[in-house]
Amino acid sequence: MFICRRLLQLGALSALLAGCSTTAPTAPNSLATQPVAASGNTAIRIGPSTPTPGSELPDDAPATLTATGALRPEVRAFVEELAAERNLPLNPMVKALESSRYNATVSRLIAPAPPGKKIWRSWLTYRSRFVEPKRIGWGVEFYNENRDLLNQAAQRFGVPAPIIASIIGVETLYGRNMGNFRVLDALATLAFDYPDPNKPERATMFRGQLGDFLTLVMKDKLELETRGSYAGAIGMPQFMPTSIMHYAVDGDDNGHIDLTNNTQDAIMSVGSFLAQHGWQRGLPVFAPVVLPADPTALVDGGLEPKQSWSTLSAAGARLQPGASATGWGGQPLGVVDLVEEARGTAQYRVGTPNFFALTKYNRSYFYATSVADLAAEIEARVNR
Repeated sequence: MFICRRLLQLGALSALLAGCSTTAPTAPNSLATQPVAASGNTAIRIGPSTPTPGSELPDDAPATLTATGALRPEVRAFVEELAAERNLPLNPMVKALESSRYNATVSRLIAPAPPGKKIWRSWLTYRSRFVEPKRIGWGVEFYNENRDLLNQAAQRFGVPAPIIASIIGVETLYGRNMGNFRVLDALATLAFDYPDPNKPERATMFRGQLGDFLTLVMKDKLELETRGSYAGAIGMPQFMPTSIMHYAVDGDDNGHIDLTNNTQDAIMSVGSFLAQHGWQRGLPVFAPVVLPADPTALVDGGLEPKQSWSTLSAAGARLQPGASATGWGGQPLGVVDLVEEARGTAQYRVGTPNFFALTKYNRSYFYATSVADLAAEIEARVNR
């Protein structure tokens, strides 16, 4: 599966709407997306949008039509360019877009918080939503029910089984809450009537997702009536359409990828996504390091590890008792701050490249750490 200010229903859009703090307390959503839709080596050149505030439209109005029933000019230009760039049939895509409906709930859920309202970032509050008894218990059940599939994915992609299970648990409660919004309506609403006119690049991004969704539909990879989150994320792992195009896997080799109903496809696709975003087989998520008393200066807040073990040790970091630097000591590292903003405090950990691979799923230190912590809780219980 980038929203800084709102806990989203099925996963925050924090990975999609760039610009938020990496430590913002966003909820999960798959990052599998890019600002410009891509198919093979050809990117669709979707021009900047001029969104109108979604509140001006009634719910269930046509999302893409003028008062006369014709496609809005910008929608017509979009679909014609999409058809030409990807050699797709124009008329079926026009009919699909003509059927799309504006969804006021989608617009309201993704709209920015009111100006002047301060949202305090809290790692402990965020963690408590995802590393909690019910999600841990269901995680153990999911792991035990799918142990062979998870182990197959771990062997194939190098991503530990508990990490894959944890992501599906954080995203959709192991498939219990995948969303019931018509994806076409959600994406059309956000592509052509994004609720914040000051963020045209976000509407452009959603046009890219809509283009990939229509491409998947035209190629019989997805159904037009596919349901998902209000941001357009689909299935157990909450992949956006661009992620489905580039990272989803036909886990059971039946010729069809189904992230909603096929657990094997979902599990393999999570492993594929992480492996293609830098996950390294055998590395821990966090290095076993004790940082100096005030490591603030070692934090850069980025999504790529830039420190070295020699640099950290020169700054006063040391190994935890009984630990060694074997395996991770030569890797780039990053100091992660997990803030309690209202208190002016933070917890600190040292992330390896595998931590930063998790942030490619959702651009949030909070998210990646919650996935790692939930995975540890699940692993501890299944290995008893």
